[in-house]
Amino acid sequence: MVEQSLLPILCIIFVATLVRSTFGFGDALVGMPLLALVVSLKTATPLIALVAWTIGFGILIGNWKNVRFRSAWRLILSTLAGIPIGLLLLKGIHDDVMKVMLGATIVLFAVYALGKPRSIHIGGDRCAYIFGFFAGILGGAYNTNGPPVVAYGLLRRWPPEAFRTTLQAYFISTGLLILAGHCASGLWTRSVLLLYLICLPVVILAIVLGGIAHRSIPSKKFEKIVHVFLLLLGALLISSSVNRLVE
Repeated sequence: MVEQSLLPILCIIFVATLVRSTFGFGDALVGMPLLALVVSLKTATPLIALVAWTIGFGILIGNWKNVRFRSAWRLILSTLAGIPIGLLLLKGIHDDVMKVMLGATIVLFAVYALGKPRSIHIGGDRCAYIFGFFAGILGGAYNTNGPPVVAYGLLRRWPPEAFRTTLQAYFISTGLLILAGHCASGLWTRSVLLLYLICLPVVILAIVLGGIAHRSIPSKKFEKIVHVFLLLLGALLISSSVNRLVE
């Protein structure tokens, strides 16, 4: 099954990596729904997690000086505090219903920000605890901890390179917990690890091309492009969740 789907898998991983390398986020929301069409979730989930950590590490190499460490460690610590609450919520709330609500929130935020791009702004790092905490809840319950952290970076008005690299510092730190969980639960099978190794050249190529694409985006347009991308991801999350609800 995996051997027959190798070309589609490589194409999906390439596109997901290119998106993450260009904007700093979005690989899982792009890659997971597509990858789940060609392989099982037990293969797609650990593969995307391994690729995501590799992307984050690859982006940080040579760019770590752009990380906003004051915000990053606050986001990471508060995310760790929120994860247990998210795990508790997971037991009592329908997964796809909450993902539809999350997608709707992302869409509303993106639409509002596009309409009034300078009307809201966070001036300090104290609010990082709040955004990180909600990111932990969403990560623990639905494996979607990215949107609150992305929103925080946008509201802080980080320049493009700081936005991209700070997100990677956050994602590779919290991603270690995800990788450890997958390993402990037996998801790191021989076929998954082999598939990851096969995908590595594609991932590296996409990281390089994404870095070039990121640098080619004018700083003044970067924030608007990210808001549009958030809008599309929110719509994708709603669509995929609604489809599962009606099946």
